[in-house]
Amino acid sequence: MQLPLMFSSLGVRNYRLWAGGQVVSLTGTWMQRIAQDWLVLQLSGGSGVAVGIVMALQFGPTAILSLPAGALADRFDKRKLLIGTQVAMALCALILGVIDVSGAANLPLVYALSFALGCISAVDAPVRQSFTIEMVGVEQLPNAVALNSLTFNLARIVGPALAGLLITLIDTGPVFLINAGSSIAVIIALLAMRSSELMRSARSVRDRSIRSGIRYVRRHRHLVVVLATVFMVATFGLNFPLSLALLTANTFEGSAGGYGLLSTMLAVGTLGGALIAARRTRPARVRQFLVGAFLFGILEVVVGFMPTFWLVAAMLIPVGMANIMFSTAAMNIMQLSVESDMRGRVMGIYMICFLGGTPIGSPLLGWLAEVTDPRAPLIIGGVISAISAAFCAILLLRSTHQRPGLDHGKLVLTATGE
Repeated sequence: MQLPLMFSSLGVRNYRLWAGGQVVSLTGTWMQRIAQDWLVLQLSGGSGVAVGIVMALQFGPTAILSLPAGALADRFDKRKLLIGTQVAMALCALILGVIDVSGAANLPLVYALSFALGCISAVDAPVRQSFTIEMVGVEQLPNAVALNSLTFNLARIVGPALAGLLITLIDTGPVFLINAGSSIAVIIALLAMRSSELMRSARSVRDRSIRSGIRYVRRHRHLVVVLATVFMVATFGLNFPLSLALLTANTFEGSAGGYGLLSTMLAVGTLGGALIAARRTRPARVRQFLVGAFLFGILEVVVGFMPTFWLVAAMLIPVGMANIMFSTAAMNIMQLSVESDMRGRVMGIYMICFLGGTPIGSPLLGWLAEVTDPRAPLIIGGVISAISAAFCAILLLRSTHQRPGLDHGKLVLTATGE
């Protein structure tokens, strides 16, 4: 039976296994994120700086390790690398769960485990992103990227809702243990894949160093524009674990269930955006990406000014849709416009831009929330996101008109919509 167009990549057995394992594993991951933020708020007495620090520790290693991890992805078997990272992440969740259940949890221990998880995730992310095309091939990649977002956001709906309920009923410790168990699903999926059906990238004899990956990106203006915009939006705009936790606890005096509900409403929007993206058959354009980033920033500012909890919850749906609009466009552009033997390193640079700014943005926005208002991370982050998208669009248009013959010629013209 032929699958509907929006689910076409599920016709590939290896990808079908991967997607199924990811639904279970990512649900556990989102449960842990909610539980970890709430545990830090409990241990710190509601400190926004403490939440910012734990986010910085968890995402900071990306700035150092993503490029070496991308080089590993270009050299070695990605499936085996992913099995190793999944086992290591499960162990981190297990240790945190045992410590919390035993009553021994404190901020230094949570910080240390967050840093360890951040190091592992920094290796996992570029390998994971560059593995998708090996499962489905070039033609199915846009659909697979959209379905990856769909899977991620389905888990993002279910995970926070379950976490909010379970934290209320049985506290945070068991949630970490559930996440440790959920990692088994994706490990089984990876082990069950048929290696002969993976479309591995050809091993190039040219320079495979990290420096060559940086030079490759610098030569292509559309990649530089996408990466610069992603860095600014991700560093200052994508601050929802911090901003929603503080807004729930300190502005609306809510519970973990309220935080989980806001996270779920955001995920409903991103899920809807992913469903729309899965219907697209044409490659994304840079213009589409920049419009999505600008719209996201404007809508985030609107959320920051909403006066009630339920109005915030409602506005998070269009914010989530704009978020997925620009993030799936970015992923498509980065993967489809890059040569196969450079993909791991380029995705390593992408993950640095996507997560590496968190150690800067999260503590800063957490501090601003404490000295001004819990709404500040949303308002300031949205303004910076919108301005960054507009500025990068102007720069790209000016450089394209001045030097139209560079950077892959037709690729850049197609990417900018000209």
